[in-house]
Amino acid sequence: MPIPPVELTVAGMRLRPPHVDDAPAVLALARDPDVRLWNPRCRIPDEPAAVAACLADADWTTGATFSILDEATGTYAGTIALHDIDPGRAQAHIGYRIAPWTRERGLATACVRTVAGWASAKLGMRRIVLTHAVENIASCRVAEKAGFALTGTTPASKRFGDGLLHDEHVHALT
Repeated sequence: MPIPPVELTVAGMRLRPPHVDDAPAVLALARDPDVRLWNPRCRIPDEPAAVAACLADADWTTGATFSILDEATGTYAGTIALHDIDPGRAQAHIGYRIAPWTRERGLATACVRTVAGWASAKLGMRRIVLTHAVENIASCRVAEKAGFALTGTTPASKRFGDGLLHDEHVHALT
């Protein structure tokens, strides 16, 4: 069932469905070394691919992706997505990419809390899952600060941007 697109606000940021105008910033973010390492599915080689990614992410048929924009300046600060939504189990996964120029200010934590709260209140999700490579300490901090409990570790479960299989932490908010 498609999700009706919404806009949310948090911490001076506006979260809204992606738009093709985001493409240059999406491409810049996709070229960031941390994003390339910890987001292996984020392979956007050029601006046409960035436009295509924005259009695909704006389709909320099976998930909800938000572009994160500074409310005052309109500057793109990243993306956050609710995916693998399972209405029958009332469960979804959440993931994000934060631009280097906005990191270490609590933005990821605030956005994760906001989108998880929206998913619970408006979509009836009772469990939101956040996974990350064990070595990705920043994502572990975000999950913990957003109230997600560490529920386990899956060994060698995902191939990241370095081409290696990494153990992943599994966090959940219930």
